[in-house]
Amino acid sequence: QVQLVESGGGLVQPEGSLRLSCVVSGSIFSIYGMAWYRQAPGKQRELVARMTSDYITNYGDSVKGRFTMSRDKAKNTGYLQMNSLKPEDTAVYYCNANIKRTMWGEVYDYWGQGTQVTVSS
Repeated sequence: QVQLVESGGGLVQPEGSLRLSCVVSGSIFSIYGMAWYRQAPGKQRELVARMTSDYITNYGDSVKGRFTMSRDKAKNTGYLQMNSLKPEDTAVYYCNANIKRTMWGEVYDYWGQGTQVTVSS
């Protein structure tokens, strides 16, 4: 079984910072891409940041220059550093990973349960 567990969300004032973590655990052969998505109430889930297996990143237009995604391959952990937060960043943030569980298996998508980020004064 594979689990993705996010942490680091919470309440922060505008212009503040938070760092989200996503720990991947379980029976894993390899993690390929990882990504962060978010979903605000009444809105569709949107891509925040994506990192390929080659550690190439791309970001949603609304977070470019403010958010930074990173990975620690040894710890099977992804991070999302969020700076200069705005009220419109308020959402549930989800971690996504493309994982192969065995050497000869296929790559599947896995999701975490989400962590709430609220930006408010």
